[in-house]
Amino acid sequence: DWSSDVCSSDLATDVDSEHELDFNRWYDQEHVAERASIPGFTSGTRYQSIEGAPKYLGVYPTTSLDVFTSEAYGKAFNQQTPWSVQCLGRMVQPVRRVCQILARTGAGQGSVLLVMPLKPVDTVATLVDDIKTFGAHLAKEDGFVQSSLFLPDPVLSTPLPNESTVNRVLNPMLMVHASSLAAARRFKLLASNHLDVIDGPGGLYAMTWHLHASEASLLSTSEA
Repeated sequence: DWSSDVCSSDLATDVDSEHELDFNRWYDQEHVAERASIPGFTSGTRYQSIEGAPKYLGVYPTTSLDVFTSEAYGKAFNQQTPWSVQCLGRMVQPVRRVCQILARTGAGQGSVLLVMPLKPVDTVATLVDDIKTFGAHLAKEDGFVQSSLFLPDPVLSTPLPNESTVNRVLNPMLMVHASSLAAARRFKLLASNHLDVIDGPGGLYAMTWHLHASEASLLSTSEA
């Protein structure tokens, strides 16, 4: 059984430099806390690209896929604040995914996150086994923190209003947390040699900040 009750939403995007300051203020002052406050969300983490694209990545783990069909999430997703509507509309080539988190090895978050798109396979169980095997290999390496498979749900991964749906493909992704950039670069090379990775959105990301759901109430949200 390859199913999992640990899930996540993530959003990868670029933004024009003229809107970047306001975009980051929105994320830091409103959006992460708002998402982490939704029942079923466990945290929110922001990343910025070191190597690769898009520049910005937000990851929001949840307790199950059911969270994304809940009344609370529907209200937050469909009734955005004016500031959210403005910033969402300024995103450049955004990609929104709702994923199951599978084949996890290790625990915790590292300072650098490796994101690598993978070729789709006919049998998910085969991909899960491959990532488990690779994770066991990485676990012997210095600087390893955690690895997992993010498997997008095509129904729940509703595109954003300005997200292109032309030839839209939601590939599975290898996610590897590392404690250093050097380790993450080694893991990227190992993944390229051991897995069917493809060219696509991803790369090496530095964690900029993390908010646990229990801390979300400590931050007051604001609107533009």
